[in-house]
Amino acid sequence: MPTPNRNTAVDLIRLLALIGICMVNIVFLGLPIELAMAPATVPGDQIAAFMVEALFQSKFFLLFSFLFGWGIHVQERSARRSGASFGRRYARRLTGLAVLGCLHAVLVFTGDILLIYALLGVLIWPLQGLSPQRLMRMAYAMIPLSAVSLMALALMLPEHFEPATGPGLGGSFAEATRTRLGDWPFTLGFLLLFQGPLVFGAFAMGLAAGKAGFLDAASPGRLALRQRLPLLLFPGLLLNLAYAASMGGLIPAEQELLSLLGFVGIALGGPMLAVVYLHLILALNERMTLPPLLVAAGQNSLSVYVLQGVIAGFLFGGHGLGLFGQISWAGLVPMGLAVAVLAILLVGALARRKGRGPLEALLRAVTNGRA
Repeated sequence: MPTPNRNTAVDLIRLLALIGICMVNIVFLGLPIELAMAPATVPGDQIAAFMVEALFQSKFFLLFSFLFGWGIHVQERSARRSGASFGRRYARRLTGLAVLGCLHAVLVFTGDILLIYALLGVLIWPLQGLSPQRLMRMAYAMIPLSAVSLMALALMLPEHFEPATGPGLGGSFAEATRTRLGDWPFTLGFLLLFQGPLVFGAFAMGLAAGKAGFLDAASPGRLALRQRLPLLLFPGLLLNLAYAASMGGLIPAEQELLSLLGFVGIALGGPMLAVVYLHLILALNERMTLPPLLVAAGQNSLSVYVLQGVIAGFLFGGHGLGLFGQISWAGLVPMGLAVAVLAILLVGALARRKGRGPLEALLRAVTNGRA
């Protein structure tokens, strides 16, 4: 149950990040890959795709990743207070997260982020003793590394994706599971290149934020961010608009270099706009009281994240409504919002009644070494 007088900023960040993530993922859950990755051709779909790519893609998963890094600091302090070994707890938690990620990728959504979190969580562990300043330098160093990774990805990706044979994700649950299992190696490699460096940078930044007390309203970091907001907002918007133009095929075909730069620019534009969103969410949190149901959902974000994919699987899969491939970008965007809100409300209600979401209870038991 939510603790009285608890700072709900983290819960609000998680909820809005989950909504943004769902609005990006819903396209890859509801459309064949050759349609999801190709520029939209109908005006309504073009507007929807441009909005998602400019305002949501490569921004909200960074907020979620930031909180993962922040959580490492919180878990370390909790283990110290209880006299437990944080190293053992952390190893068990990452192992549990990796297993959940594999199951999620095969049974629900190949675009799973949990396994990547577990893998990169191993890499951030040796750095958890660094000062906030050194962690921030590590985070900044991930931006040029991400640019190189994105450039390599752009050169390796096929120009056109081949249509899947057979029913694929629109078939029965068994057929969709076989399709996900076959697609997973490619998708995992794609995500490691597309998201990996920035996720690791967000981990480092979140860990630094925890150590420096950034989330406190009067922290020096918050004051510095408020002062630098225009320097982040306007260049960040331009870079994200260029990225959306590149993804949407709005840059003339003969301008290949310009299109490549627009794509690679998200390595800097994504984090810049994500930090602006973080500031806005924290400011919003100070002006509102989050209802207990939403606090409970925010505290159980793992269950919300997985439930989003489960609900989408029912909507699109042959074992449910069978809408796979039948709804275009313009319809999928509001559907993504509806799926995210439904998952939040369901998990919030369950957590209010049971005290914790099902996956949080499971991961907590694994972390603490209980059967």
